[in-house]
Amino acid sequence: AYILNDKNLIAKAKPWVEWAIKSQQPDGYFGPSQDYPAEKGLQRDNSHDWWPKMVMLKVLKQYYSATGDKRVISLLTNYFRYQLKELPLKPLDYWSFWARYRGGDNLMVVYWLYNITGDEFLLNLGELIHKQTFNYTDAFLNTDLMTRAGSIHCVNLAQGFKEPLVYYQHHPDEQYTAAARKGLRGLIKYNGMAHGLYGGDEALHGNNPTQGSELCSAVEMMFSLETALQITGDLTYADQLEKIAFNALPAQTSDDYMGRQYFQQANQVMISRHTRNFDVNHSGTDLCYGLLSGYPCCTSNMHQGWPKFAQNLWYATPDRGVAALVFAPSELNTLVGNETEVTIKEETGYPFLDNIKFTITLPKKSKPVQFPFHLRIPSWCKEASITLNGKEWKMVKSNQVIVLDTIWKTGDVVDLKLPMHIYSNTWYENSRSVERGPLVYALKIGEEIRPVVNDKDPIDYGRYYYEVHPTSPWNYGLPEMSIKKMTEAFQVDIKKNIPAFPWNLENAPITIKTS
Repeated sequence: AYILNDKNLIAKAKPWVEWAIKSQQPDGYFGPSQDYPAEKGLQRDNSHDWWPKMVMLKVLKQYYSATGDKRVISLLTNYFRYQLKELPLKPLDYWSFWARYRGGDNLMVVYWLYNITGDEFLLNLGELIHKQTFNYTDAFLNTDLMTRAGSIHCVNLAQGFKEPLVYYQHHPDEQYTAAARKGLRGLIKYNGMAHGLYGGDEALHGNNPTQGSELCSAVEMMFSLETALQITGDLTYADQLEKIAFNALPAQTSDDYMGRQYFQQANQVMISRHTRNFDVNHSGTDLCYGLLSGYPCCTSNMHQGWPKFAQNLWYATPDRGVAALVFAPSELNTLVGNETEVTIKEETGYPFLDNIKFTITLPKKSKPVQFPFHLRIPSWCKEASITLNGKEWKMVKSNQVIVLDTIWKTGDVVDLKLPMHIYSNTWYENSRSVERGPLVYALKIGEEIRPVVNDKDPIDYGRYYYEVHPTSPWNYGLPEMSIKKMTEAFQVDIKKNIPAFPWNLENAPITIKTS
């Protein structure tokens, strides 16, 4: 809402923030103060549970970042004092197990507030929260968490992945960064799917492409990867973030966000109400596009994916420069060098096109300013080229950050070209994906959309949802020769202009053909 300065959207969001702020009690507690009768799909009891507060802590952090409303600082300070007093008596898992697995979200906001206020008690609270949170560091480094089916809830894993790195900010021990790296490697190796997510149809469930991946896992894993990238600068997290954002996320929602899947499958040949080999089946509705199909949590959670992605395109750097580590059309206003204002406009058709243009603008009458401009070269790009004001500056290899440290003036233009080639990766039982740049390509199957009026159980799964059935053959394989010689066997067709809603079948700006 605030990135777009959308007054209607701000008016829609703000009452929820206002209610939260006004709900704070003298002892520091905030939120619902009583339990309510049960309602399908909602937690209305355990009103003092730590876990729902963690969601609102992230909301308040976002709200303060957008508005600077000082009431947020006061509320959080008082609430965290309340937590420090109460957690020894009522630990994170006192009411439910969710908070124990998602304590990293709580810890993240505690450290964020400490960086603003410097209150020492926050560091003590951080130690307590970390101690009571599931030990992801040990689990990633020393256990079979990633190789054992059913070992952990899929969204707990997505949210908890960042906890070792959040804690690392106060305790810069290599074990925490090593744990995150090993955890991600194991997750991809034993549970990973071509679209960037992992088999987790409630519990972790391997890498068979007919297993499900939850929409909440997509947006929460994106946020964890964004957090990991902020803290470490490790480009592995940027690559994985783009893979999920550009492949898994857009496929799991309708264009208008009035329908979403609870689970999606990497190999998904029919979206229908049927029981599948998922860890949990919600009367077979998990794949159907609706607002209550599967389970309602994703309807509340799916919206954070794109806004937080937009917030994490640009990064400040310790050398008083700026870094473009994730790519999308955007405009950045920031301070560089000796607190000099600068605007950088990023124009691109990425991830569909391979050219990214950055234009520098300084305030009127401002002198040229020197600052380092960091650019990520993705791991899939064999060799990138960088030009400065039309002159070739450098050819660079993949998977690194290139720094342009020069004196900048208004009108300077940097062109980053990331040539995209077709390649293939091997997945479950030697299945293959066709990929180009950060995008994974899917067989173009004819679709019949079937609206469903659900008279059977509308309270549970919604009055309306829709199915998608195939109208053309889907059971194809790729000849071994075409995999070995992909450049010769595949032809790429690219539209000149990227249309609105490029993720849907009708508007797809790129197709890859083979025979």
